[in-house]
Amino acid sequence: MLRKIEIQNYAIIERLEIEFPTGLTIITGETGAGKSILLGALGLIMGKRADTKVLYDQEKKCYVEATFDISAYAIKDYFLEEGLDYHDELLIRREIAPGGKSRAFVNDSPVTLDILHSLTESLIDIHQQFDTLDIQKPAFQLEMIDALAGNKGLLDNYKNQYKSYKQTFKKLEDLKEKNRNANQEIEFLTFQMSEFNQAEFKLDEQDELESLLQKLTAAEDIKKNSTLLVHGLEEDENAILGQLQLLTNQYGSIKSLDKVYQDIYDRMISVREELADIAKESSRIADATEYDEEAIQNANARLNLINRMQKKHGVITMVDLLKIASDIQQKLDGYSDLTSEIEKLALETKKAEETLRVLADQLSKERTKVIPEFEKNVHELLVSLSMDHAYINVKTSQLTTLSATGLDDINILFAPNKGSDFLPLKDTASGGEMSRLTLCIKSLVAGAVTLPTLIFDEIDAGVSGDVAQKMGVILHNLSKKHQIITITHSPQIAAKAQSHFWVYKSDTDQRTVTAMRELSQEDRVIEIAKMLSGNPPTDAAKANAKELIGI
Repeated sequence: MLRKIEIQNYAIIERLEIEFPTGLTIITGETGAGKSILLGALGLIMGKRADTKVLYDQEKKCYVEATFDISAYAIKDYFLEEGLDYHDELLIRREIAPGGKSRAFVNDSPVTLDILHSLTESLIDIHQQFDTLDIQKPAFQLEMIDALAGNKGLLDNYKNQYKSYKQTFKKLEDLKEKNRNANQEIEFLTFQMSEFNQAEFKLDEQDELESLLQKLTAAEDIKKNSTLLVHGLEEDENAILGQLQLLTNQYGSIKSLDKVYQDIYDRMISVREELADIAKESSRIADATEYDEEAIQNANARLNLINRMQKKHGVITMVDLLKIASDIQQKLDGYSDLTSEIEKLALETKKAEETLRVLADQLSKERTKVIPEFEKNVHELLVSLSMDHAYINVKTSQLTTLSATGLDDINILFAPNKGSDFLPLKDTASGGEMSRLTLCIKSLVAGAVTLPTLIFDEIDAGVSGDVAQKMGVILHNLSKKHQIITITHSPQIAAKAQSHFWVYKSDTDQRTVTAMRELSQEDRVIEIAKMLSGNPPTDAAKANAKELIGI
């Protein structure tokens, strides 16, 4: 609940501090005194945008600070999720500097306006004419029906199992995605490996091929030079071997005269034998060597394949290329089949969904039970507020997939007049009708659902004294379980106050400012009498005011 609000340098408020009690608080005052300015200041607390136009003194900082007791609200998890300190007493502060810079704080920690808005949605419900109300939201409508049906235990069980189901479902989808990606990767790696397997590369193959290609392309030179060597050594008229044989024979006549001569002779024999062997080998080479175009093409094709694979995988040596092949094979060997794990999770998910659908069906039955009584009670309250032909119709339909609240889609339709079609609240209710409908619905669910501080602005607009009296009774009853703050022009509603604040204007030397004070019992009589008859109030108005207050 809202404990206190402090406002400084905002609009025509120089400084204001108000402590709000529990129960029903009524705010009245002169027209233009600044009652709506209070709502504007609360709007800053709720994360609305602001600019320097709201500054009372353009040279000073504006701030609005609100203190809440949130011990009864189950919102501790929200603080943990946002990394904020939690205390049962919550302090929210909004500052606007003269330069236009705005800052927001929750328990002295700076926060964004989005966080401020989402947090205060559960703390303050401000109803002004033509505002978008929470009762127009299907999620809140469903929450109300569940509260009336007493579905808390069943719904908590469902939500817990639904959370577990979603986690399992996500794990299953992630695993399927991983398997799909793995299959794609395996397919790609298998394709790469097949290229290596087909190629059957060897470690020294590239060097050997390059050497072979050099020989193949030089075949004509090899044959020519080998033939010339054979001719020069043994086939020409003055062949070297013939000449060497002659010289050896002649030198042999002195070989026995000295060991040195014998050594020379032996060496000449050795040289002749070596040259003869060279001639023989060269003849073999010449006979075996022919230009082979097909062999050249094959060697070039093999080298081109090696070069393409090296370029494809970003390497330049056969050692690195063969390592790539080894790495690919290791990756393939490392992949496991996820099919069995996927089948197991799919079975778990199916069973969890079946359980949830049973719970969702139970929720639907409980919700359906309370809808007729809810529609009837709302109509009766609307009748008491002079809307004799106004009805609501709670339309339900079944979702095709499970949601966080089951399988029900609930939408409250409204027909304000005789013969009217039932339409969604946002499409049919006027501001005054919405005010009364909101009051009726929230009063019915007040004891069953956690509602924040409810602030009503001009909920009495366009209603007669008798209707206003009944609205006051409803507000008073609603305030027994919730903090209600109502800005009103109706004396009948004002008379129901447990605390009554009066907003007024006063003049300083420089300008007019707004002030606010809590009225005593005697002051309340005078204020309500003024609302009944004018200023100054008549004795009859004072007596009527006392009667309304019940004193």
